[in-house]
Amino acid sequence: MKQEKRPRILLLEIKKEKDFPINFYRKYHTHLYCHKGRIQFLFNDQLMECQRGHFAFWFAESRLSGLVFSKDFKATVLLVEKEFLVNNVPDQSWSINAQLHSRVYPVKTGITKQDKEKILTNFNRLNERFLEINHRFYEEALKLQMQLFILEMWNTFANEYEQRKHSLQTGTLYERFMQLLQQHCMQHREVQFYSNKLNITPKYLNHLSKIHSGITASEWIQRYAKERIIILLQNKNLNISEIADEMEFSSRSFFTRYVKKLLGVTPGGYRDRLR
Repeated sequence: MKQEKRPRILLLEIKKEKDFPINFYRKYHTHLYCHKGRIQFLFNDQLMECQRGHFAFWFAESRLSGLVFSKDFKATVLLVEKEFLVNNVPDQSWSINAQLHSRVYPVKTGITKQDKEKILTNFNRLNERFLEINHRFYEEALKLQMQLFILEMWNTFANEYEQRKHSLQTGTLYERFMQLLQQHCMQHREVQFYSNKLNITPKYLNHLSKIHSGITASEWIQRYAKERIIILLQNKNLNISEIADEMEFSSRSFFTRYVKKLLGVTPGGYRDRLR
């Protein structure tokens, strides 16, 4: 079989930044299990930390910078080429929720010994399948293994997602707004919808959001809508009309205008860039 120019799968032991491939976060989705020490980083301009027993997931092309490693840092890292993962997501509705959740909370804590074993086993199985290039049905088997990998990871972190979701439902107005946004931004892109849910005025919701995060509720809605649109456009199994319908736009032309406003390019133009 012809050797790939850029491996779709890389399994690495990481102790310092130079152990990563150059600009890895632009080309690969990163799955990291920390065995020892800690790593600090800026994620969407927020300082975060992943330490011993934690798991971190960074999407390709995330706003990731400022990596600082402790001297005793050690982690197992699985890198998955960005298009290969996106093209093999097994369930679109769960995918969107999981992706948006990880874009806000990239570090998973409370990892049990059983979770750790499952994560590392999952890493090894995908890597072993990738390396088995003489398999008669190599591409088919690798794609199925990729799908199984994603389902296993979702299963491992489903409880964390549900627990955080529950805690936010009983949290502050701002926290409840952010949770509502994750749930409803696919179809609802107006501040009025969220303020009605919270029994406050749109003006007050924008004010609360500005105090807590530095940006208004309107800006948060646009950010989340933009992320969902990008996720959907990256899925080549959906055509543009289907995406417009999924997001409940009144017409494809209205969807096109909305996307051009957010991304600076039409849906078709964005997809052309992915080729």
